[in-house]
Amino acid sequence: MDDLILRVAGLSGLAPATVRSALAMVLAFLQQECPPHDVKLLFDALPGADELAAEVPGDGPPSYGIGGGLPGLAGRLATLGLQMPAMQVLGREFIAHCREAAGEETTGRMLAGIPGLSDFV
Repeated sequence: MDDLILRVAGLSGLAPATVRSALAMVLAFLQQECPPHDVKLLFDALPGADELAAEVPGDGPPSYGIGGGLPGLAGRLATLGLQMPAMQVLGREFIAHCREAAGEETTGRMLAGIPGLSDFV
């Protein structure tokens, strides 16, 4: 995951520690929102994904009263200081990394189950 963190940091201008926290939130979000079998396939293909997702305390990304789903994730990422352009870089690079590591089929199934994602990335 370190190569992805550094790539997103370089493209977005965010600090690597901020990108790491954001990726942890994204991974924890996927654990909550996507079918467990697909999450397992993805996490198995992404060394360190389980550990990174576990860095988010509790049962997943804290809500801060923001709500759930993709809008909730965007709100939580905003608490880290990410604005929409940085969220889009994070999303595009993460999805590309997932496709590379886990394949199009697994990645596509996961993404298809997240309403509104195509508008976000």
